[in-house]
Amino acid sequence: MEQSTIYEVCGWIASISMILGYLPQAIETIRTRNTDGIALPTFLMMGVGAVCFMLQGILHRPEPLWALFVTNLVTCTCSFIVFVIKIYNDYIKKK
Repeated sequence: MEQSTIYEVCGWIASISMILGYLPQAIETIRTRNTDGIALPTFLMMGVGAVCFMLQGILHRPEPLWALFVTNLVTCTCSFIVFVIKIYNDYIKKK
């Protein structure tokens, strides 16, 4: 197998693994709206990191790294949703 093919396959396996590892927790949080065990700075930093990785993936030359972009698009979206729910629960709902 060619080295670039191995590189792409490893990227997509990592992408799928990250999404499958992260998505169940995000779905559970979105479904139950329970954010008691979630640290706000953690999800904020995960969101910032995901945005940076998205930029790295899309700006990579000579061609974009789609696995990196797609993984972090999903992660960023989930982090943002969980972050908003956490803000709502901690600062708006409790007042």
